[in-house]
Amino acid sequence: MSDNPFFTSWNYPTAMRVGPGRVNELPQLCREMGMASPMLVTDPGLAALPMIQGVVENCLVAGVPLTVFSDIKGNPTGRNVSDGVAVFRAHGCDGVIAFGGGSALDAGKAIALMVGQSHAIWAFEDVGDNYLKVNTRGMVPVIAVPTTAGTGSEVGRSSVITDEEAKLKKIIFHPRMLPEIVLLDPELTLGLPAPITAATGMDALSHNLEAFCANNFHPMAEGIALEGMRLINVYLPRAVADGNDLEARMQMLVASSMGATAFQRGLGAMHALAHPLGALYDKHHGLLNAILMPYVLSANQVAIEEPMSRLSRYLALPTAGFAGVLDWVLFLRRDFGIPHTLAEIGIGEEDADLVAGMAAADPSAPGNPLPFSTEDYRGLFLKACRGDL
Repeated sequence: MSDNPFFTSWNYPTAMRVGPGRVNELPQLCREMGMASPMLVTDPGLAALPMIQGVVENCLVAGVPLTVFSDIKGNPTGRNVSDGVAVFRAHGCDGVIAFGGGSALDAGKAIALMVGQSHAIWAFEDVGDNYLKVNTRGMVPVIAVPTTAGTGSEVGRSSVITDEEAKLKKIIFHPRMLPEIVLLDPELTLGLPAPITAATGMDALSHNLEAFCANNFHPMAEGIALEGMRLINVYLPRAVADGNDLEARMQMLVASSMGATAFQRGLGAMHALAHPLGALYDKHHGLLNAILMPYVLSANQVAIEEPMSRLSRYLALPTAGFAGVLDWVLFLRRDFGIPHTLAEIGIGEEDADLVAGMAAADPSAPGNPLPFSTEDYRGLFLKACRGDL
């Protein structure tokens, strides 16, 4: 491995079919991919809605019967994945349609990985060359259909799965976990409640923003992140204000995929903190990132003045530089009704030492513009609890 900062590897998204009504192509796509009996993985809330029922009926009429699995949590667990694998095997399924928000997409990809493995899922945590242990012949193809604009998991090669016994979120990785086809259909996101639209949209912003500030060499990802934030600036307020704004919904789906494409450049302290907080308190990942965002920006200020200056100019913010970006973030949070502190969502200071240690060890931490120690993370967490900017 070279010490040269320009010595790196880049990856880009998969085949993507974009536009209103593309979900109707699912039966055809299943046949093209050799899926005769796919398992549709979704979350419990979506499973009971007409949207899913319509997809199941459409596929059945086209001769592609679906098995629906929805026993997953908002932060999917290893048990959720193993339960899904059992259902997959019991019904003789041959592929996965991951349909829903980030939890469904992550669970679906993990199930598609695990149906043909002999190791436990934690053997494939994204550490060193663990991915080489995967029996790739046992993996099955995935079609990803996001119904929220946030995680961008549809273009990711990993899944974030909670190890409940260890109370840790772990990144399960293999290059072939990347879905073979993605359907970005904005009609599936119409009417999503404003609070969920805001929280998932701020998650997409966190991906683009942290990628833009990360310390790895990847000018293409940097450019994608910059344009992703412009789309969010224009279209997220519209999507929150009017859940049926089709153009805003379309552009936010794109911005979400852009964020997950860009963050191969790296993430940072927002995610390093959000991962343990999600594992310990089972809170919405996007909401955690939205609350943490200004505190992490302020902690990194000395290292990100230049990129924040470029961002403020690109977004034509009223105030230039770091101050303008911080004001913009705080305005978005107020406008969307996002809490200012972790305390407001029931996270107290008593676990400060535990959270700090977990954050410092999180795989996202190395991408942060500044190297934060465990004590730095402890102080950052306490500020986010107390509202100390």
